[in-house]
Parts: sequence; C-alpha cells; structure tokens
Amino acid sequence: MFTIPIYVRFALMALFLLGGTVLALTESFWYALPVLLIGIALTVGYILLGTIQSAAQKMQVMDFVGAEKRLGLTFFPKLLYKPNRAYYHLIKGTIAMNLKRTDEAEQYFIEADRLGLPSDNERAMIGLQLAGIYAQKNQWPAAQKHFQEVKKMKVTEPQIKEQIADFEKAFKQRGQMKHARTGQQMRGGGKRRRPRMR
Repeated sequence: MFTIPIYVRFALMALFLLGGTVLALTESFWYALPVLLIGIALTVGYILLGTIQSAAQKMQVMDFVGAEKRLGLTFFPKLLYKPNRAYYHLIKGTIAMNLKRTDEAEQYFIEADRLGLPSDNERAMIGLQLAGIYAQKNQWPAAQKHFQEVKKMKVTEPQIKEQIADFEKAFKQRGQMKHARTGQQMRGGGKRRRPRMR
C-alpha cells in the first residue's frame, strides 16, 4: 500500500494550506479552493490515520526505537479513527514489551483490547500478550482468564496458533508441577516422627 512519507506529508500540508490561503487573499477564493481542498484532505488523513502504518513497517524489521519515534509523530492519538486508535495502542504495547517496559505494555494492551480490533487474530494476539504478562507476574488466574478467551476465538494465523499451543503446554506443565508439589506436601505431612527411646 502506497504511503506518503510523514515529513513529506507535513511539508505538503503546509504548502497547500498556506499556498491556498495566499491565493485566496491575493487572487480569488475559487482559484484557491482546489489547493485548499488538497491541503485539507492531507490534514484530515493525517489526523484520522496518524503514523500507524509507517510505525508498523519499522516494527516489522525489529526497529522498535524507530517505530516508537515514528508513533511519536502522531500528535493527536485521541482523534484517530477508532480501529487505528486500537492499532496505535497495540503497537505502543508491543514496542514497550520488546523494550522490557512490562507495566507500560500492559496498560497499552488493555486499552487496545477495550477499543476493539477488527479480527480475531489481532484480538488473540492481545489476549496472549496479556496472559504472558500476568503469568510473568505470577497472577495465574488473570493469565488463565485471558487465555481461555483466546481459545474461543477463530484464529487463522499459524504463528498465533503455535503460541496458543505453547501456552497450553505451559499451563499443563504448571498444573502438573502444582499437583506434584501438593502430593509431596501431603506425603511429607503424613509422616510422624518416632518418640526418642530412653
């Protein structure tokens, strides 16, 4: 998909809006109208879409710092078109997670989940990220809750399916370890020490 580089977009926005204003003041409004409409269209596109796509492209090549800087050029995230606002928080969360800022990532993923993403693949990705965060924090009931929600989704992406399978194994192993520890405690607790012989 064709995208205008962000700095080029900013330059074009300024050129068409200022140029149109100058034309309207020096010539006539009707001469200026096409120029102003192009400037307005570029500005509205920026406000509704932000820099999500170019940030995602940087993230695909593992340039998380570059992606974060590019997202920083979305100056009005609250004005983004709703699905794009969810993507904005998803990308922010993914960047924070990869830069080891777990608490920050958690807040961004929760907000992306609240806003809603269009496909089950994306919703499952958020659910798995949150389940992973809560598992790291040893908050297993919360991790289990998010994971169960993910399992109900119609996931088609092979990589996400693989992550679900890995999570399933991790939960089973944890259950087996917990069961084994409980058994050891019961056996240990059942032994009575003999009284010392005098």
